[in-house]
Amino acid sequence: MEKLRFDEMEFSEAVKKGIRDMGFEEMSPIQSQAIPILLQGIDVIGQAQTGTGKTAAFGIPLLEMVDVSVKKTQALILCPTRELSVQVAEELTNLAKHVKGLNILPVYGGQPIERQLKGLKAGVQIVVGTPGRVIDHIRRKTIKTDSIKYMVLDEADEMFDMGFRDDIELVMNTLPKERQTIFFSATMPDEIRQFAKKFQKDPQYIKVVHKELTVPKVEQSYYEVRSQMKTEILSRLIDIYNPKLTLVFCNTKKKVDELTTELQSRGYLADGLHGDLKQNQRDMVMNKFRKSTIDILVATDVAARGLDVDDIDLVVNYDLPQDEENYVHRIGRTARAGRSGRAFSFVSGREIYKLKDIQKYTKTTIERREIPTLKDIQAKYTESVQDKIKQEIEAIEENDLTKYNSILDALLLEEYSSFDIALALLKMYLDEKKIFEGHEEIEQIDTKRKYNPNGMYTRLHINAGKTLGISPRHILSAIFEETGLNKKIIGNIDLYDDFTFIEVPSEYDEVIINSLNGKKIRGIKVRVERANAKKKISR
Repeated sequence: MEKLRFDEMEFSEAVKKGIRDMGFEEMSPIQSQAIPILLQGIDVIGQAQTGTGKTAAFGIPLLEMVDVSVKKTQALILCPTRELSVQVAEELTNLAKHVKGLNILPVYGGQPIERQLKGLKAGVQIVVGTPGRVIDHIRRKTIKTDSIKYMVLDEADEMFDMGFRDDIELVMNTLPKERQTIFFSATMPDEIRQFAKKFQKDPQYIKVVHKELTVPKVEQSYYEVRSQMKTEILSRLIDIYNPKLTLVFCNTKKKVDELTTELQSRGYLADGLHGDLKQNQRDMVMNKFRKSTIDILVATDVAARGLDVDDIDLVVNYDLPQDEENYVHRIGRTARAGRSGRAFSFVSGREIYKLKDIQKYTKTTIERREIPTLKDIQAKYTESVQDKIKQEIEAIEENDLTKYNSILDALLLEEYSSFDIALALLKMYLDEKKIFEGHEEIEQIDTKRKYNPNGMYTRLHINAGKTLGISPRHILSAIFEETGLNKKIIGNIDLYDDFTFIEVPSEYDEVIINSLNGKKIRGIKVRVERANAKKKISR
């Protein structure tokens, strides 16, 4: 079907202004097919994914058909998550900013209900919300369904997967019989088709063809790895490519928690996002990611719904998704706003067949790559150091470096060559960075405790943790700087939001406590004390 232009449609002037302000010109395929049908009041069941423009596809007709003179709820949109509810409400609000008298309100769990009650009391024509909170308002009679003429079910498959089927049916049964019902779903299993048949009248079926769903600007590659090596390979890739923001997908909440802890223990600024987190925790994690307070977000598919961040350079499928369409959702998180991006997938054993299905579905070739070695990391870092040195050399004339002359002259008088001096300074710089220590320890894990032959450890408590930006790497560096002790003698480091536990050899516990107590780690003055008695640890 030929794409339509928005200026070819007979929208109201207020809606046209909102569309122009949003920068929309040519309709997407789903918009070209859905908008003309919806404006006729016909029920629609559409198969389309996030990123295809489906919010405007059902949203613009709603703005045209809602009567702003009536201060009652006339349109109800159900979404699977709080994030998607807010995103849909925001897009509709932007489109409707020139429509006087129109009120749109998102309602969802995790937000004080009093604020929503106040908004509903003022009169809202369009409500966007999650099933649970919408049911709560219906029971309170703060959302009255007798005036609802338009019902939209967005991301139907996600809601069914999340166990909302009965809740949705409960909502549908409270609505007037005479209404327009619109279902959108990324996939169309029989369960959803049968459900739609129950609540729709002669619906028009609309589908976006697969080729519209690919992301051409994303460089897609995969690595064949053993399951136990995934975290190490992920660390190497992050160190090599040094992305600004990285989004890592896991299939389970448990794996999100495990991987987040592993990355934090390696010194990365990472946090996790999944459905078991309370809403305020989810908001906190997402805000940290948007503001780059953390640069790695580990998430499940459902938790990442509605996440709209432009600066994601790298998406990693730590676990391959369960179905091909989720793969498209995932990699579409990068290469936003005209940027390019990378998507790496880890494949173990028979998952190679699943990868072939993904390639067939997306009609793209996903390139196989060799697992990066420590030499690859070293080469990349060496290249980076060389670039920095070149920049310093080129900037010598602009900077006042006379204060270093006396040091250099003294060394040259002792007949050290300039080449030898440069080598020594470069070694000092690289040793201070300790860029390869994390990876070396993983590959030489058996040597971790070789400096503590008797195996007696004391558990120490430090009154600072993740909330203040502290990482294991910062703690290890502080111990080395203050005591000179080799960091390989240190045992487990358990990092929490507000405090940290660290295992140290019992023969050095007094030295470490006295040296660190009152000192600053990452600019934060810390207090160090024993957490419990000494214990024998064998690894």
